[in-house]
Amino acid sequence: MAKRCYYEILEVERTVSSDELKKSYRRLAMKFHPDRNPDDPTAEEKFKEAKEAFEALSDPQKRAAYDQFGHAGVNQGGGGGAGFGGGAGFADIFGEVFGDIFGGGGGGRSRAYRGADMQYNLNITLEEAVRGTTVDIQIPTSEECGVCHGSGAKPGTGKKSCGTCKGAGVVRVQQGFFAIQQACPTCGGSGELIEDPCTACRGAGRIETKKTLSIKIPPGVDTGDRLRHTGEGGPGEQGGPNGDLYILIEVKPHPIFKRNDADLLCDMPISFVTAALGGEIEVPTLDGRVDLKIPAETQTGKVFRLRGKGVQPVRGGSPGDLLVSVHLETPVKLTPEQRELLLAFEQSLTGGASGLAEQHRPRERSFLDSVKRFFDDLRGE
Repeated sequence: MAKRCYYEILEVERTVSSDELKKSYRRLAMKFHPDRNPDDPTAEEKFKEAKEAFEALSDPQKRAAYDQFGHAGVNQGGGGGAGFGGGAGFADIFGEVFGDIFGGGGGGRSRAYRGADMQYNLNITLEEAVRGTTVDIQIPTSEECGVCHGSGAKPGTGKKSCGTCKGAGVVRVQQGFFAIQQACPTCGGSGELIEDPCTACRGAGRIETKKTLSIKIPPGVDTGDRLRHTGEGGPGEQGGPNGDLYILIEVKPHPIFKRNDADLLCDMPISFVTAALGGEIEVPTLDGRVDLKIPAETQTGKVFRLRGKGVQPVRGGSPGDLLVSVHLETPVKLTPEQRELLLAFEQSLTGGASGLAEQHRPRERSFLDSVKRFFDDLRGE
């Protein structure tokens, strides 16, 4: 099978700088490292592929040869080619690129792993989201085993040096010209083995438990916002730092208001008389009730804007508005007398003349004209 382009493997352009090249390789190596993907059989091959590409392109002379001759310019075989035999092995390259993360280049026991990030889905009310609040949550964590004091060994016993890696914590696997250094599969990179595991923690040295965190929710958050709490995620390994905890905000549906960014929306029913003659109605806001003046001849669906009655955005800016959409409420359970009054009112609007009906119901006439034009167009008239 033809080998893939090194630039394509590292997901960079041919004009990439050395710093960007290193950054891209770091990202891909972290993503496909075999220790992080024990259940993915393709991860190791992708890791090796990225490693080979970086080793070639990070060397100015090899990169120039590759740019001119392709793979033939760097894969010449022998100890000085693209392989990792001899003194400048993969451990040196890995240490150069990842030393600041894993705490050194070659030794397995000095290699520190950052803990996993965690996410907590937090449901809050609209009022809490708008005004801000403080919420106590419980998250899973682990603490040092009180029986073995973190050693993982049964009290009175100890650990022995790993026979596979001879205590180094890493093993070297030779594949043709390539020498790959990876964590020892027997001891997991610690260089030691527990002969008699602690019964309380089963040799882990830590016990799963829960802890309570007080989470401060700033005013103005919305669904989809994430709050980061550094160091509150999964515990690190081999002395590595803890991961981070991300609080994902989910705002519960509100019985009255809907939110659109910084604006609040509210549907308000009004009577036919108020819509026709005008009047004043009480409108709810998150700060209490306010009066809203309804002008005469208001149609259903009319939207009124109450400025500044929305949400103050969490990232700053002017507060949003409250948009009140009024909807005419049809009377129900009419008495015979009320029915007669409505029929008489309807008759008074028309008066037997179509012009009067159009005067009082302009939307109806406009709609009927649109319908007529629609069917005329269908008939080709």
